[in-house]
Amino acid sequence: MLSRIKHYLHNRGPVCLSDIALHLGSTPDAARGMLETWMRKGRVTRRTIESGCGTSCGKCRPDDTELYEWVDGGAV
Repeated sequence: MLSRIKHYLHNRGPVCLSDIALHLGSTPDAARGMLETWMRKGRVTRRTIESGCGTSCGKCRPDDTELYEWVDGGAV
């Protein structure tokens, strides 16, 4: 699963948590746990955007505003 995350992030760029979970066929919490492994190794960064669509209505799901990105420029 960790290598699938690596390839997915490396090929896609910044990806929201819900898309990663969908790609893996897992829950957002399970995907977040796997992403934390890569974050501890310094290979993935996480950022949260204030609003997914650019408005401030607060209706965007938290999993859509939590972005992850592969930061290692090396080969996959």
